[in-house]
This record gives sequence, C-alpha cells and structure tokens, in this order.
Amino acid sequence: MREANRIVSRILDELGENVRPGVPTMLFEEISRARCEEYGVRPAFLGYQGFPFALCCSVNEEIVHGFPSKDRILAEGDIVSFDFGVVYHGFYGDSARTFGVGKVSQEAEKLMAVTRESLYKGIEQAVPGNNLYDVSAAVQSYVEEFGFGIVRRFVGHGIGAHLHEKPEIPNFVPKGMSGVPLKAGMVLAIEPMVTVGGHEVEVLEDQWTAVTKDRSLSAHFEHTVAVTSDGPKILSLSE
Repeated sequence: MREANRIVSRILDELGENVRPGVPTMLFEEISRARCEEYGVRPAFLGYQGFPFALCCSVNEEIVHGFPSKDRILAEGDIVSFDFGVVYHGFYGDSARTFGVGKVSQEAEKLMAVTRESLYKGIEQAVPGNNLYDVSAAVQSYVEEFGFGIVRRFVGHGIGAHLHEKPEIPNFVPKGMSGVPLKAGMVLAIEPMVTVGGHEVEVLEDQWTAVTKDRSLSAHFEHTVAVTSDGPKILSLSE
C-alpha cells in the first residue's frame, strides 16, 4: 500500500506541475493514464461503478467526481482539485489535492490552506486508542473556526484490498452516533471537502459531478494514512 500510494503521489506531483491557465483539463487525464502504464498499475477509478475516467478533475464550485474535458480550459484564478487512485499488486492508493491556477484570490488561497491544514489536524488524531470521531472533530473544529462549510454528503473511508472499506470517516461529528475505536493496522483515507459557503450539494446531469448548491468554491485534500503504534504514517507521499 505504501508503494501504491507513493505512485499516486508522484502522479499528483506531475499533475500539479502542469496546472496553468490555458490548459484543457483532459491533459491531466492523459498524463494520469500514461503514468499508470509506465508504472504498471491500474487506475483505480476508471470503470469504478461506471465512472468513465481515471482522474476526478473538479474545478471551482465542483467538489468531487468532476470529468476531465477537452473543452474545459483552466483560466487564471480558477482552483482545480485532482482526486486519483491506483491499484498496485491488488492494493489501493488514493489521494487528492487542490491547486490554484495562476494568481488566485485571497479567499481561494485561504480556502485551500484551511482545507489542507484541516487534513493534517485530522491525521494527528489517527492513533491507536482514539475514536474515529476524534479525527472528524479535529477536521470540523478547524474548518469551522474559519467560517467555512464542510461537505457532509461525501466522506473518507477505510482502504486496502478494496477502494472503499469500512469505516466511513466523516469530516464532521454525526449527532447521536458513536465512532469506532482506532487500532494499529487500520488504513484510512481521510479527505476533507470544504466550501466557502454552505455544505449542501447538487449532482449534475452527468450523474457524477458534485457541485456546491450555492456555487461557492470548494477545495479537497486527501491522504491515505496508516494507524500504527508509532503514530499515524502518511502513505501517500512521494520521495
């Protein structure tokens, strides 16, 4: 799983290096597929429950599951989120990052920074003996401190020999529910999705692309993290 996630991270590194105004988002799909062939891995999302691409590419108000397109051209000031996974020797890697396109607004910069930092706040709580909702609470409290919204419809998940495994990992603490205890050996895909506005979501006619109902900006960061007796280990890092 460490190698699967390292490959994901390398590919996200390259995608980020190619983010600039004037680029069609299909370029990132092409890079992703080419690198999967090069590394001898399978794109985890391609064909998953019918998803038609290897890469989720979501721009501005698109939260997650956006389609790459030859017609969608990145413009100065956009933000773009890449969610990507691979299968390596039967095990999954999964990670997501949001990038600014050229010079972005202070609001967009703050949104990306808070979302990224909330992920690390959650990761800090991924230790044996903690409750799963300690992760959720850490993300929620940090995000809400800045007045941003937390998407509730989509959550993180366990990951291993399958892309989505139990437990689900919300980025908020559900009322009236008790989370599971965290144990060494668990591997979690923690992925805050944060908005400038409200948390409500709409899914577009393509039946996949999820957007903020109020069309406010959304950012998405994700790491795959192993719970170990020595603390959380982020697997989705490149060299």
